[in-house]
Amino acid sequence: QVQLVESGGGLVQPGGSLRLTCAASGFTFSTYAMSWYRQAPGKERELVASITSGGGTTNYADSVKGRFTISRDNAKNTVYLQMNSLKLEDTAVYYCKVLRLSRAYWGQGTQVTVSS
Repeated sequence: QVQLVESGGGLVQPGGSLRLTCAASGFTFSTYAMSWYRQAPGKERELVASITSGGGTTNYADSVKGRFTISRDNAKNTVYLQMNSLKLEDTAVYYCKVLRLSRAYWGQGTQVTVSS
C-alpha cells in the first residue's frame, strides 16, 4: 500500500535551515507529482510546494518563494524540501502528499518549530 514517511523536522532559530525528507513506497514514485503541505495550529493545511514526476517543474506558495526548494530523487523514491531563511511563521507540521487514482495519500507529518 501507499506509504509516505516524513522526517527531518525539528527546532531551529529564525534564519536557520532544515531539510525535510519524504520516503515513498507502494506505488511507482517516478510517475507521480509530489507535494509538500503544512498546517500551523488553528490554521488550514496549505500547499507549500509541488514538483512534477520528472522534477522538471516546481511550484511554490508565495510565502516561501526564494527560501524553500523542492526536489526529488526518483532512484531513491524520495522527495525533499530544503528550507532556508526560516521564519517564525514557518512553524507548522509539514506533510508530503501524492494524488494517486483520484485519492490523496498523506504522510504522518513532521513538526518544524522556528523559535528564538
